[in-house]
Amino acid sequence: MNRNDQHLEWPFFDDTHRDLARSLEDWCVAEELSGLDDADVYGACATLVARLGQAGWLAYCVPSGADGGLGGKHGRIDSRSLCILRETLARHHALADFALAMQGLGSGAISLAGCDRLKRKYLPEVAAGRSIAAFALSEPEAGSDVAALSCSAVRDGDHYVLDGEKTWISNGGLAHFYCVFVRTDPQAGARGITAFVVDADTPGLNAQERIDVTSPHPLALLRFERCRVPAANMLGEVGQGFKLAMQTLDIFRCSVAAAALGFARRALDEGLAHAPRRRMFGQTLMDLQLTQAAFGDIAADIDQSALLVYRAAWVRDVAQRASTMETAMAKMVATEAAQRVIDRVLQMFGARGVVRNSVMERLYRDIRALRIYEGATEVQKLIISRQLIRN
Repeated sequence: MNRNDQHLEWPFFDDTHRDLARSLEDWCVAEELSGLDDADVYGACATLVARLGQAGWLAYCVPSGADGGLGGKHGRIDSRSLCILRETLARHHALADFALAMQGLGSGAISLAGCDRLKRKYLPEVAAGRSIAAFALSEPEAGSDVAALSCSAVRDGDHYVLDGEKTWISNGGLAHFYCVFVRTDPQAGARGITAFVVDADTPGLNAQERIDVTSPHPLALLRFERCRVPAANMLGEVGQGFKLAMQTLDIFRCSVAAAALGFARRALDEGLAHAPRRRMFGQTLMDLQLTQAAFGDIAADIDQSALLVYRAAWVRDVAQRASTMETAMAKMVATEAAQRVIDRVLQMFGARGVVRNSVMERLYRDIRALRIYEGATEVQKLIISRQLIRN
């Protein structure tokens, strides 16, 4: 057992999780994911979704359904499996992690609240990697404050007419469908939000305005102009969209922490390989006590992150209770710790660490967004404190 899978001995896991981790690691090595050419991020992401689907990994992102007809691996999404997948993929390449994660997050609202027709239409295609999903929640003036969203939907016979904008939408311009959260009651606050599935080719939906960010991935602004969506594409009931969005994020937020953990483990691997080889002042970098102390801090950061990540996943999977506070702790600690770990290892590389597209430079860019999306660190602190007060 190597350093990167010693945590699998912990009681959070069973043998199926251990087998999953080792099988995926073998697949990542065989597929040479660490050397992935992502110059064309849209093309690379589409290819990755197809490869992940063909290999069966996307089946962990959706439920199986009572008759097994939805394409999933388990009856309900297993958080520990999802976290193992994201941690492992992130250690090899951020875009591979992204491709898998968005299949789950993008279709999560359908898994939770879709009618049988919608589930059977979309979920098997997501699991097979034939259809790319997206989660459309954020707006120019509504990010952390989801209840402030203003993109509207007005009933018109058997349809709803959508108008407004969504931004920072991952897989925007690439997805085949979007789970979109819109305001159906302008006076009802959080209770006035409803969710719909909107196919990418629906007239009135424009997803052509791409957004370039530090760690490149498919990202776009969506515009809805008199976009007519069948009422039958509603997820859940009118006014349940905010609750559905929070439930979806609660499932997948823990896996964001797992991705951060994967980035941190990769940084540690790079540092441990580099420090004994780098000679300076008549000795190696690893001989310096400052370096040894840094690795001690890094190892503790990684283990505390892993313990919180897999505790949160275990609470949802095994204890089968709401894991809102545990998940918020995991995301806050793991993303902040990964930023520290990567920064400290990059410092060991000196100028080599900031060479464009070197492993450490990529990790430095990849980790930054994780402290923001699916609830910024500051929001996680509020969630934790509110849960404490409520309890």
